[in-house]
Amino acid sequence: MARKRKGRAIDGVVLVDKPAGFSSNGLLQKIRWIYQAQKAGHTGALDPAATGLLPICFGEATKFTRYLLDSDKRYLTTGVLGICTDTLDAEGEVVAEAPVPAVQQKELEALIAARFTGDIEQIPPMYSALKRDGKKLYELARQGETIELEPRPVTIYENRVQGLSEPEFSLSVHCSKGTYIRTLVANIGDAIGCGAHVKSLRRTSHGPFQLADAHTVDALEALREQEDFQTLDSYLISIDELLGHLPRVDLNEKQSRLFSHGNDIQFEPVVGEARVYSSTGAFLGVGEGRNGQRLQPVRLVAKRDSE
Repeated sequence: MARKRKGRAIDGVVLVDKPAGFSSNGLLQKIRWIYQAQKAGHTGALDPAATGLLPICFGEATKFTRYLLDSDKRYLTTGVLGICTDTLDAEGEVVAEAPVPAVQQKELEALIAARFTGDIEQIPPMYSALKRDGKKLYELARQGETIELEPRPVTIYENRVQGLSEPEFSLSVHCSKGTYIRTLVANIGDAIGCGAHVKSLRRTSHGPFQLADAHTVDALEALREQEDFQTLDSYLISIDELLGHLPRVDLNEKQSRLFSHGNDIQFEPVVGEARVYSSTGAFLGVGEGRNGQRLQPVRLVAKRDSE
């Protein structure tokens, strides 16, 4: 007999404004406790010192986190010129200092437009959650190990200078998945000739979601103390809102039954992935068109026992 999981069987996404000092996993466990959720996962780590938007997925929504992991993001960041740290942010140990050349904002804007906008390559920082031989890089870095890492392609859709008051400069960055803002700031500092590190970092959007719609940990915890789960649950975003970028497909009753049981069905034309809905309008999951004639289940939403 299957062992019953502790907690509430809830599905959906809550947008959280991560405070500084929490690891992404630490915040995940905190929000899971607040919601008393059986299952939870996050959708892209933020450094402990970073703040801002972190979507937390519950229940069946955790099956679809890759769609947010693949999404582009926006950040506000402040860098400090002339000081380099081992972690590339203010949390690390200073490893080098250099005088800051006189730089005008227009010169910084021109440099960023020429070298740090569009398709670029980055070498990931050693202090990151990437893995090598099963170990996270930051664990190896703390042991004093340095690994030769290959550059990775990323895209900077927009990189705007918000202000320059030496030794600090502020940026608004819109970037693809896999972009390290710490590396971006450090590389800009290197291009100026003095190095740099991140003083502050705040994520303002993640895919379709905006920081303005996020909830603070304190506000969520206050509702938990009042046992106001009705209000907490009202903050949950439905699973299919994660997938608003995918086209919608509606099935008839027979197709719905076959598809929801994992069968591919005759359905055309569908190109690529799509959100799939039953004849009653219920979200069934994600399907993918095959050969222009079939719709193959990719990820299905499980029905709750009460449904």
